[in-house]
Amino acid sequence: MKLGRLNHVGVATPSIADSIAFYRDVMGAAVIREPFDLPAQGVRVSFVDTPNSQIELIEPLGEDSPIHGFLAKNPAGGQHHLCYEVPDIREAKAWFESKGARVLGEPRIGAHGTPIFFVHPKDMGGVLTEIMETPRDGH
Repeated sequence: MKLGRLNHVGVATPSIADSIAFYRDVMGAAVIREPFDLPAQGVRVSFVDTPNSQIELIEPLGEDSPIHGFLAKNPAGGQHHLCYEVPDIREAKAWFESKGARVLGEPRIGAHGTPIFFVHPKDMGGVLTEIMETPRDGH
């Protein structure tokens, strides 16, 4: 397995609307994707394009959302995860498991419409890490 490009940085937020305003008005982001719900993951997301990656804004869709717990500890929000691309999600999962890393669940479809999984932060230098299969359209 070979580490692919950084696809996005996940940023948890109590309000996507407020975060969109921040990235537009303070950071000067020109391309901010329309927010959409991912009920299967319990989140609402919006992507902010940067020249070489994206910021994924993540808002909980209720108290059962995995982001709800993060925001309870970090009420203002903050960096939640890093996401790297790989060409083959099953090969990557087997590779991480062979290294003793704890993969959190089976691959599922993520916000980009491609398979993803997460690796426990204790096995990734303290950083929750998302691994995603490279999207066919490059985004």
